[in-house]
Amino acid sequence: MSRSNLSAEEITLASQPLGGGLRQLDLSAPDVHCGACISTIEKTLTALPCVQKARVNLTSKRVTCVYAEQTAEGTTDPSEIVAAVEAAGYRAHLFTPFAPENDSMKNQLLLAVGVSGFAATNIMLLSVSVWSGADAATRDLFHWISAMIAAPALIYAGRFFFRSAWNALSRGRTNMDVPISLAVTLSYAVSVWETIHHGEHAWFDASVSLLLFLLIGRTLDHVMREKARAAINGLARLAPRGALRILPDGSRTYVAVDEIAVGDEIAVFAGERVPVDGVVVEGEGDLDLSIVTGESRPVAVFAGADVRSGAMNLTGSLVIRATKLAKESLLAEIIVLMEAAEGGRARYRRIADRAAALYSPAVHLLALVSFLAWGFAEGDWKHAMLVAVAVLIITCPCALGLAVPVVQVVAAGELFRKGVMVKDGSALERLAEVDTVAFDKTGTLTMGTPHLVAREAASETYVLSAAGLAAHSRHPLSRALARSSNQVPMEFDRVTEVPGGGLEGRRGDDVYRLGSASFAAGGAPAAPATEGPFSEVVFSRNNVVLARFFFEDALRPGAPEAVAGLETAGFATVILSGDRQNVVDHAARALHIDRAIGGLTPAQKVEECKALGDGGCRVLMVGDGINDAPALAAAHVSMAPATASDIGRQAADLVFFNDRLDVVPEAIQVARRAAMLIRQNFALAIAYNVLAVPIAIAGFATPLIAAVAMSSSSLIVVTNALRLSALAKPRWSRMPGEAGGSQEAKLA
Repeated sequence: MSRSNLSAEEITLASQPLGGGLRQLDLSAPDVHCGACISTIEKTLTALPCVQKARVNLTSKRVTCVYAEQTAEGTTDPSEIVAAVEAAGYRAHLFTPFAPENDSMKNQLLLAVGVSGFAATNIMLLSVSVWSGADAATRDLFHWISAMIAAPALIYAGRFFFRSAWNALSRGRTNMDVPISLAVTLSYAVSVWETIHHGEHAWFDASVSLLLFLLIGRTLDHVMREKARAAINGLARLAPRGALRILPDGSRTYVAVDEIAVGDEIAVFAGERVPVDGVVVEGEGDLDLSIVTGESRPVAVFAGADVRSGAMNLTGSLVIRATKLAKESLLAEIIVLMEAAEGGRARYRRIADRAAALYSPAVHLLALVSFLAWGFAEGDWKHAMLVAVAVLIITCPCALGLAVPVVQVVAAGELFRKGVMVKDGSALERLAEVDTVAFDKTGTLTMGTPHLVAREAASETYVLSAAGLAAHSRHPLSRALARSSNQVPMEFDRVTEVPGGGLEGRRGDDVYRLGSASFAAGGAPAAPATEGPFSEVVFSRNNVVLARFFFEDALRPGAPEAVAGLETAGFATVILSGDRQNVVDHAARALHIDRAIGGLTPAQKVEECKALGDGGCRVLMVGDGINDAPALAAAHVSMAPATASDIGRQAADLVFFNDRLDVVPEAIQVARRAAMLIRQNFALAIAYNVLAVPIAIAGFATPLIAAVAMSSSSLIVVTNALRLSALAKPRWSRMPGEAGGSQEAKLA
């Protein structure tokens, strides 16, 4: 295996640790252009002992590889991963997320289209004279002129296909460019043979026109994908390149955004964007969060408020303390999620990839059989060759290869405009299959910003102690409690958070707990909670309850509309919450949800999701907290708001950045439209081949007609995918011909 020019140290520094001895390496493979390329690279990488997972994104040309630092063979040399990609026939270098947009490929394709178009036009003009009955000498002259025009045009414009085909054949495999290259080469060779032997017909126009139509299709595909990436590129351009870092002595220095470390204090003036996620330590201002939530209304921030990267500071001057690195901040996360939308191997995508992989050898076999059958049947081997060329051209699986990814790209763009990020195409497919939606309450159905309404405490000291412990958690109730005190809270020696339970802090020999009543009492039966629609947090020392705090939370905007829309469309809805049953029942009554289960531990939420699945339901779990992460992973598909915990966002298949909950039914609607269009694209691709292949085998399609037909099929598939946005409807309705029934209703 050839070695990469990149050193192992450079590659290791560029990769990201994932924990458990695993690292993620992102590479750029600019030569990737079809499903066969994706399959080749993924198979090559997964064959390496150190590689756990490999995914290729066709739109961004990004190769994501997860590898183990140690294997049974010893320490992994990551340069072998790069070398493996290069050995497979693809250039590879380190991927740069915020690299400026490069239009060189588009410019090369456009220039090739222009060259082939110019050549095809002139050859067509010469062919008109031949078709009009020119004498033999004039005909031969025009054929030779056409050959001289076609040769450089084929070499220049066809290099995209010839290079790809050679890379595949030289490594003992085929791809979609092999039959294309054969068709172009054979049609030109047959035409030259006819010209040398003073034949009446030559097909130089077919050779060049075939390349013209193929290049137009490839250029449109490239432009369409760049258009789909326009949102990502726009976000990358919005990312600040640097910021003013405040040094300990009060001086300020400008640093690149990648040099900002966690804990650094950054000055953000009016008119500037927040460079990294952080918390305001000084100043007040209004932030434009439209890049994150889509809402144009400014949000006031002050000391202690969390801010996200990409937000625009409209007024005032702020000093923020960085809580995340630039590559881990929200803006980078959005870009990663956008790029990941096409990378999954969904069922439809796997079907298309397998079909495309089998297609090339099948096409070659079919063309060979046609050639031999016509040759032996008629004895006219020239005509047999033309039939074989037409078969090679007309059966190119471009339409099949585009059937799934083009829809996924358009669907990801449509969801992005609605403020929803998709992690991979399989999530879209699973989202289209759901019939039951399970909601967490706090932070999901509600805004997750409760306020303290009552407390029971024997001493103000206990309140300060509880607030000090609460400051160590991002749970909404803990943060509300921490905000309720303006005095210096108590400090603890060590604090740990128990998912589904609460916080445990140690100070000297004492153990303090803050959370549910049973957790605070150390698992012992707790005193009955106060009745009413309030969430309760209990504070204890050495399992003795010292204080109780009661909170109220407002419903998330769009929650009533989301639940009403889902139930109108026939979806079952249920609340699965760790909060007290009477609080959960209060929210269920407000939203008209018939089934609500409270007091659940994380394990019990998983059990409820599995029980629904075992009962034949396909569950969409919508949650936000650490305690929701297991249920998010266990559900058929899952969603989380951007305000969710890091673990919750990582476990979810989709993340929505809008405050409104009605994006949930809208996302289901888009997913179902996408699934419908994918099925239509498969039907169109299959119908095209059912009709076109017999025509080509029967000898009724010249190479030129075959080129037009093949390109038209690809354009039809792309055009059908672009209907996704046009199918948007402001309301829910059933699919035509569907029967009513709560579990069988679909979205239009």
